[in-house]
Amino acid sequence: MNLSDTTRIDPAALAAAFPSDFRWGVATSAAQIEGAAFEDGKGASIWDAFCRQPGRIKDGSNIDVACDHYHRFRDDVALIKDLGLDCYRFSFAWPRVQPLGQGAWNEAGFGFYDRLIDSLLEAGIQPHATLYHWDLPQALDEGLGGWLSRDVVGHFATYAAEVARRFGDRLASIATHNEPWCTATLGYETAQFAPGHTSRAESLQVAHHLMLSHGAAVQAMRAVCKTRLGIVLNHTPSFPATPNEADRRAARIDDGLNVRWYMDPIFRGAYPADALAYVGADAPRVQDGDLALIRQPLDFLGINFYTRSLFDADGKTVPGPGKRGFTDMGWEIVPEVFAQHLVRLAREYNPPPMFITENGMANADRVVDGRVPDEARISYLSSHLQALAAAMSLGADVRGYFYWSLLDNFEWNSGYDKRFGLVHVDYATQARLLKDSAHWYRDFVARHRASR
Repeated sequence: MNLSDTTRIDPAALAAAFPSDFRWGVATSAAQIEGAAFEDGKGASIWDAFCRQPGRIKDGSNIDVACDHYHRFRDDVALIKDLGLDCYRFSFAWPRVQPLGQGAWNEAGFGFYDRLIDSLLEAGIQPHATLYHWDLPQALDEGLGGWLSRDVVGHFATYAAEVARRFGDRLASIATHNEPWCTATLGYETAQFAPGHTSRAESLQVAHHLMLSHGAAVQAMRAVCKTRLGIVLNHTPSFPATPNEADRRAARIDDGLNVRWYMDPIFRGAYPADALAYVGADAPRVQDGDLALIRQPLDFLGINFYTRSLFDADGKTVPGPGKRGFTDMGWEIVPEVFAQHLVRLAREYNPPPMFITENGMANADRVVDGRVPDEARISYLSSHLQALAAAMSLGADVRGYFYWSLLDNFEWNSGYDKRFGLVHVDYATQARLLKDSAHWYRDFVARHRASR
């Protein structure tokens, strides 16, 4: 397969291009679907607080109910089984199992995840867990300053070890963090996400503490379980808007702050020198031994991919040409970049086996005569799976694909306006409805199995 080939190919032929042991799944996160925000002893998260600050969420909504997954998880597991998928990626809500982020555990919260995991296993679905998908206990933010405090690193490692001790023998994998770039940059530099700060220096220090907590958590979990451990990084490859050297330099700097800022310490034991020089006095405080702690051996690397960024000489993003269109988030659809980036990672870093832990699109979906015709999402899925197969044929060791997301859900500061799900959710009634793309994905996975 050619990396630049973006034509639609026969689904059966594409399905046959994946190895027989390739895993197929969907992904969600606790804050976006669970609801039950203050039930059964759960503590407040920074997103519970952020949603209550006027103007933070575009539609003025909150996560008190979300998709009510806390009460409907058995129905949602049945949906995953009906789709014929063998993997489900979800996250633990830290404040649900430890309301203050330190101290006492909440057995009712652990009970929920115990029932969820059992339901998945009974359905023949592998549970893949993420420890941190952005919902820091609010008590840690108020009492310590959140991720700005180095003390949170130890609390996170304690939480990680407890989850691994209780559930490690039933989980197929555990990821420490989901998209630390988003936590650091969108939460502490641009104020788009909780807790809503606006400081580059804070953002970079938070990024370092996140990386430290990743390393400390991996160490702590290795001592109590044997499941596969890793991290999930979001990559938005950076490109120059024009061939001019100034544009190319701006794109390279963004690559240093986006991709290499996280990949390099994990796999090379150092922050990228060009990015460090660029941020100057805003660089994080790094203590002796920090980089060795971050560079823990991993069993897998999760990659989340949605789009690319184009940069001009001033370091500002500019719109892409959109030859294949844009998603409802305004993100350019570029499956060829997906393939190219995976090959780059394989060649430059030689990482452990990779999983595509998120890939998907927001679409302006509507129910029409009892169905949701989302041809644009089917095209997106098909083209990105074609790109994935091409990357694998050129040496990218990818073992599984998780579509984002199973359900329409709370899309952070966009509220409930943006729909990423394979399953439509009527938020007034909580009724679930498989979209046309869900039927396509189910048929594609069935074709893959039949081809083996």
